[in-house]
Amino acid sequence: MNDPVIARINSSFSAAVPQYFIDINRTKAKTLEVPMTNIFQALQAYLGSQYINDFNLFGRTFKVLAQADFQFRNNINDVLNLEVRNVNGDMVPLRTLVKIEQTSGPQVVNHFNLYPSVSISGAAKPGISSGQAMQRVKDICTEKLPAGMNFEWSGMSYQEIEAGQKAIWIFIMAIVFVYLFLAAQYESWSIPFAILLTVPIALFGAVALTWLRSYDNNTYTQIGLVLLIGLASKTAILLVEFAKKEHEKGRNIIEAASAAAKLRFRPILMTALTFVLGVVPLVIASGAGAVSRRALGTAVFGGMLIATIAGVFMMPVLYVVIQKFAEKTKKLEQNREEKIPNQRKE
Repeated sequence: MNDPVIARINSSFSAAVPQYFIDINRTKAKTLEVPMTNIFQALQAYLGSQYINDFNLFGRTFKVLAQADFQFRNNINDVLNLEVRNVNGDMVPLRTLVKIEQTSGPQVVNHFNLYPSVSISGAAKPGISSGQAMQRVKDICTEKLPAGMNFEWSGMSYQEIEAGQKAIWIFIMAIVFVYLFLAAQYESWSIPFAILLTVPIALFGAVALTWLRSYDNNTYTQIGLVLLIGLASKTAILLVEFAKKEHEKGRNIIEAASAAAKLRFRPILMTALTFVLGVVPLVIASGAGAVSRRALGTAVFGGMLIATIAGVFMMPVLYVVIQKFAEKTKKLEQNREEKIPNQRKE
């Protein structure tokens, strides 16, 4: 297929299967008083099979099916030799009531949501996302399909469309819950921002390495991004926790951040690098299901690597900025509260 987005389109549907069409002269059958059910039953019983009954023998149950012998249903002209009974009990040759035509059509007609359907599968070209390929298919179907025909997604494409609309809410809810837990832990609405601001650094590393390896943004990559929100926050907690304690002991903000950075430098590197090295087998995975493991491992590996390297220098700076802003805001609130009683006394 010569298309800039779609690499190939496959379908098992074929309308060129040789077939025979039996055209029943219903007017003549009515004239000869031959019920249509008799014609259909005769064709079914002789050419196919018809269930008669069951009988028991030797302690077993056998099913009885009526069918013409092979030599009497081997040729299409054998259909014309059949006879059917009319309402008066007379036998009428079937050749006087039917006409056989050779034609072609589909061997199997599948149905989707009760409608006759054709299953089509395809793949995007390298460097093209599945979302772009599905949009291209949608545009082609909208433009080319005649009136009375429509298209629907099924299988993985349907699941991707359903999940894609919820992915943004998953990221938002993950960040909100992490923020609320941190706010409850530190009893502060500002300090959690010093931790959460390291998340974009990790996400940048994940996106960068995924792009360098020419991977697409699939479901496994998005799972890795959600995982990075918790991992990057955990790494930042190690430093912010000690910086907060040092500041509460009386040190100024910069000294507290510097002391925490020196004290927690080795634990941060040990925990982060241990995880990064543990993800390497996923990055270089091979065998069955390797694509999904490499996509997940690449996102997590790149995110944690950049978050560890850049985070060691950025986390103390973020803590200093956020803490100074919080204290300045707190002082402004206190000054405002002190001015209000003075104004009332005057």
